[in-house]
Amino acid sequence: MSVMTMVKAINNALDIKLNEDENIVIYGEDVGVEGGVFRVTEGLQKKYGVERVFDSPLAESGIVGTALGMAVSGLRPVVELQFDGFTFPAFNQILTNVSRIQNRSRGKYRAPMVIRFPYGGGVNALEHHSESPEALFAHIPGLKVVIPSTPHDAKGMMISALESNDPIIFMEPKRIYRAIKQEVPEEKYSLPLDKARVVQEGSDITLVAFGALIRECQKAIVMAEEAGISVELIDLRSIYPIDRETIRTSVRKTGRMIVVAEAHESFSVGSELIAIANEEAFLSLEAPPRRVGGFDTIVPLAQGEPYYIISPERILYEIEKTIHF
Repeated sequence: MSVMTMVKAINNALDIKLNEDENIVIYGEDVGVEGGVFRVTEGLQKKYGVERVFDSPLAESGIVGTALGMAVSGLRPVVELQFDGFTFPAFNQILTNVSRIQNRSRGKYRAPMVIRFPYGGGVNALEHHSESPEALFAHIPGLKVVIPSTPHDAKGMMISALESNDPIIFMEPKRIYRAIKQEVPEEKYSLPLDKARVVQEGSDITLVAFGALIRECQKAIVMAEEAGISVELIDLRSIYPIDRETIRTSVRKTGRMIVVAEAHESFSVGSELIAIANEEAFLSLEAPPRRVGGFDTIVPLAQGEPYYIISPERILYEIEKTIHF
């Protein structure tokens, strides 16, 4: 075991697979010499050479388009788009080609590729640097979308992503890149890309979250428990496919559900989860499922961001409101 941050855990996963599979190549914006803006790929070019780990032009559509060409030709590319908002120039390639190539070719071609990028707010960044676009990608058939919340999960899920024959959108919550340290096995291991994790069992209410907001939920749960409320916390991990079974089982047990997610509330992953609760556990519900999400506005810049980011106190307020419905 080694104590790792999420940055180190992802780097370790990439290192293991680069060493194991010569078909894996890593490239993107500043990922080679500098190791990426957050240094997630630091040291990999020096270890594996410029033919395996290299920098690309600042052209997201070109990065993803060339990666698709590599993937259908037998390689397993891993591309980094430097920030969440920079994925939008690549959206055309992702939507019209990457997600459809297997269907378009009737199974002749697959796209074993990973598109990874940091996402979310809370770091006082510029515009287009604090987006949470998971719902956009989850709505596209043919993609898998995953978001780890711990170093342990980040390593195991990255290894699974690198071994998958499907295109994976791997979103990394930048706010906790170095905020959490955890013991992580040094050896190779993998975790499923379609399974949620019950972080904590409870009996009164189900709290579903992912990414950086797992930590905020845990803080809210401490306050809720002081008020005598037993909270079950689920880390969704896989945005698509969603683990309906885990959600169903939990909501049928507790009778209440709150979804906590940083993205804009309207047309969000939270909306989908509430639909699942209604479809799978309607007769068990004792209160309407609720969302705690981002406001339907552009993520504010540094001075306004604290008013946008979801706090443990806001989560607690919704917990108590639901309990006393």
